[in-house]
Amino acid sequence: MPKMKTKSSAKKRFKITATGKIKVAAAGKRHGMIKRSNKFIRDARGTMILAEPDAKKVIHCYLPNGL
Repeated sequence: MPKMKTKSSAKKRFKITATGKIKVAAAGKRHGMIKRSNKFIRDARGTMILAEPDAKKVIHCYLPNGL
C-alpha cells in the first residue's frame, strides 16, 4: 500500500503539542467584528486546544504521520 499523506490544509491549521494535544487558532475572527461582543473578541484571541473527540478525528484522518 502507498504511504498515507498528511493533508496540506491540516499542516497549516493545526499544531501538535508535546503532550499530543491539538492546538488551533480561534474561529470566528476573519470578518464581522463590529457585530461581535467585546467579550467574544477577547476570548477568541490566540490559540485553543481542540476537544478530545475532535483531536482524535483530526489525527486519524488528516495527520496520520504527525507534523
